[in-house]
Amino acid sequence: MTTVLVVGAHPDDPEIAMAMRMRWYVLNGARVRVHCLTTGAPGPNGTAPRREECLAAGTILGVAEYTFSDIPDTRFVEHRGEINAELFRVFREARPDIVYTHFPDDQHLDHSITAQEVTTVALREANNLCYFRSPYSIGFEPTRVFVGTQELLDTKAAALKRFASQQQLDMDVFRKLAEVAYRQHVHHRVAERFPPGLEYAELFRTAREIEFAR
Repeated sequence: MTTVLVVGAHPDDPEIAMAMRMRWYVLNGARVRVHCLTTGAPGPNGTAPRREECLAAGTILGVAEYTFSDIPDTRFVEHRGEINAELFRVFREARPDIVYTHFPDDQHLDHSITAQEVTTVALREANNLCYFRSPYSIGFEPTRVFVGTQELLDTKAAALKRFASQQQLDMDVFRKLAEVAYRQHVHHRVAERFPPGLEYAELFRTAREIEFAR
């Protein structure tokens, strides 16, 4: 069984970037674990609403393993040592075959630090490392394009709707992005040969891939 570990800075980061891919892994028998380094800013009553939203989204995607650290939101700079220790703990629990995280060059400092620290740990603790694109990635050039179905996109949309506290999650925008994401990177003659019904993309950049002779 393939074990996939997805590390995001905040709840909803992995789902925005790769919910279709996560669902595909689940449907194909992989063990998927999502770890968020923060639960986000607490609500007025001291609770972490984004944590509960994340778990609800995971139920829709079929991802049973969601775990969280308590790094303060937007304060990752001051907590890099704690982040590093938390990541080593998570990696040693999960023993992943492939790791996904943020692209290191990102306008959001939490995303950038997450990517840097995950890269440091993953290159010691996992065979394969892949970066996903966030809305704030800078200069992202994909080396892997995952093209999904209408059903996968609809499942992604349903999962993202669970993040009710995040008003910026406009699914009309995300649906359109999924339709056009690959067009600046894949020549139209290649896209014309895509199998019927596969036209919604999520983009990734491979940092390391180890292949074994069989």
